[in-house]
Amino acid sequence: MINPARLHSDLSRLGRETDMFLATIESLSDDEMAAPSLCGGWTRAHVIAHIASNGRALVKLIDWAVTGQEQAPYASTEARNQEIAELAALPRKELVEKVRETAAYFAEQAQRLTGELAVEEVHLHGKQIPATSIVALRIAEVVVHHHDLDTAWTIEEADPDSLLNALEAAVRTMRAKGAPGMTLVTEERDEWVIGDGALRVESDREGLLEWLARGDAENVEADGPLPALPSW
Repeated sequence: MINPARLHSDLSRLGRETDMFLATIESLSDDEMAAPSLCGGWTRAHVIAHIASNGRALVKLIDWAVTGQEQAPYASTEARNQEIAELAALPRKELVEKVRETAAYFAEQAQRLTGELAVEEVHLHGKQIPATSIVALRIAEVVVHHHDLDTAWTIEEADPDSLLNALEAAVRTMRAKGAPGMTLVTEERDEWVIGDGALRVESDREGLLEWLARGDAENVEADGPLPALPSW
């Protein structure tokens, strides 16, 4: 179970990040929604649709954690892609409302995590996620995909602990997908080892997340050539 005070803190940060995300998408025109995002092959509308879809999908992980019965967030990759495409095709106001509705649903369902948990870990796309970190995973999704919208909002506006959540999610992905050996170090003194840890990569949290999530190495320094990273 998650300590109620910690869950309240996590949900408070999630609420802050979600409110900023909603403020951004409410400001976009129809044409701006249809513009490309930083996610290859996705428009901004697709990114927004993913956040709407993800809110309900991650509740399946809460179900798994609480009941012990394995739940897949989506029936298949094809089902996930179809749902995102259908949501992305909605009128702008309806899509924004879907984000609002699923965000509220996730926050409501997350309260169940303060009870007894049946399992310590759940799995998502080949990654092992501590059951107590499901809310942090949702925070990571909102922060990274807010960045993907490529608007005036910047990662620096996210809460420092939310950036940490996003980095931890990115590191899990790198490990699950067999990224080259690296030791990742931030100016804030965070450190993660991937594989044999051979290459030392340094930045602040914002710069490291931009590189791990979308390959932007402008603010990253390393003691050797930077490798190509698995898609996030």
